[in-house]
Amino acid sequence: MVVVGAGPVGLTAALLLARRGLDVLVLEQHRAPYPLPRAVHLDDEVFRVLQAAGVADAVAVRSRPMAGLRLLDGAHRVLAEFARDPAAGVNGWPQGSLVHQPDLEQELAAAAERTPGITVVRGVEVTGLSQDGTTVDITAVDRNSGADRSVRARAVFGCDGANSTVRSSIGTSLRELGRPDRWLVLDVVSDEELPVWPGAHQVCDSRQPATFMPVTGDRYRWECRLRPGETVAHATTPERLRRLLAPVDPRKVEVVRAVEYTFRAAVADRWRAGRVLLAGDAAHLSPPFVGQGMGLGLRDVHQVAWKLADVLAGRAEEGLLDTYQAEREPHARALIRVAQLLGALMTGGGPVGDVVRHRVLAVVRRIPAVARLATDSRTPPLPRGPLVERRGRAGRRLAGTLVPQPEVLAGGRRGRLDDVLGPGAAELVRDGAGLTVRRDDGTVLAVDDPSGALAAWMGGARAVVVRPDRIARSAR
Repeated sequence: MVVVGAGPVGLTAALLLARRGLDVLVLEQHRAPYPLPRAVHLDDEVFRVLQAAGVADAVAVRSRPMAGLRLLDGAHRVLAEFARDPAAGVNGWPQGSLVHQPDLEQELAAAAERTPGITVVRGVEVTGLSQDGTTVDITAVDRNSGADRSVRARAVFGCDGANSTVRSSIGTSLRELGRPDRWLVLDVVSDEELPVWPGAHQVCDSRQPATFMPVTGDRYRWECRLRPGETVAHATTPERLRRLLAPVDPRKVEVVRAVEYTFRAAVADRWRAGRVLLAGDAAHLSPPFVGQGMGLGLRDVHQVAWKLADVLAGRAEEGLLDTYQAEREPHARALIRVAQLLGALMTGGGPVGDVVRHRVLAVVRRIPAVARLATDSRTPPLPRGPLVERRGRAGRRLAGTLVPQPEVLAGGRRGRLDDVLGPGAAELVRDGAGLTVRRDDGTVLAVDDPSGALAAWMGGARAVVVRPDRIARSAR
């Protein structure tokens, strides 16, 4: 099995596959991990993916809960605040967390290095591939020596980013869902802690929309839309930086990166060709307004790794892989549309839009549905399909939804539900006043649900079959 790309999505895919008994070769064209931050946000569902990969606790130590979202006017006055609870929520992790991406990649790389069956080779560029139905031939070259590093694999994950070689090799194209948007991305460090609210700030000013957030430790991120024809040099003059960073004095912080980044909204027309599958930015690109670019990719590999492992092990037919795009693309499109909508609502409309926003937000910020739109990125229920059986009242309510993850007691130990369910499929069975977990490996565990969260979620259901990606397959 070959994974192309050693970013967060590729390394997570390798860990998930190796935990299912597959040998994984990861090929990365860059000789060393990228040292500067890109993505900065992880939600609670994505932390469950990292938990499945065995790195969530290590990453949590190096991240911090996010206080929520504040909307500001052009003078940086608060128009509305949508708070997030920093405590563990329905998925067992804080609803939103901020992370320095190099820290995340370091933990993933360390886990890959100590995991039997994973080999990561850096400085190898994949230039093409071909397949005959059961094997894939990957053409690759060592970027240092020019030596041939081609390899044959039973399957390939293309986790090689927005300019994916794997995507182009299988004849797949990105379909744009909106116009590209040029932004300045500014990463700074400060010797002193800056006196700022510990959440994300969105400046809702049509003339100069911007975003700001304290990340972790001494790291901070500012972003602002570039005007037509404007360059990074123009946008980072002392006067412009003073306005952008206010009330922070730009002379008291160190700028470690100032680059132009083009935000795009796009989805690949085909995510799979035979045994070649795309994930992450190779399959979709999202504007940053809901912080889900990296999270979408981690969800991708969580929902497909077990399917691919079952196919390669002979436990399932090849057609199981057809469910990958059918299940994941609607969610990716939905979150991309939310990001586009929020971007338009927060930054569009010109001067008139600025006035309307100020008046409307004073009212709608108190409406719960608006708060959910601004802070929630839950996976919507999957529609009925081969892996979602919506029969009966319980099935129609629960099948296709993500099972909550409270802390439970099992075998005399307290732990998170996903760890009790094990890596494979499982069944949650109501057993009188208690619950029983029946794993697909034959293990049976009595489970105490102190919070009552599982019982409340199950409602009147007597049993729920849970897929390896923690989505309910059926309920009765």
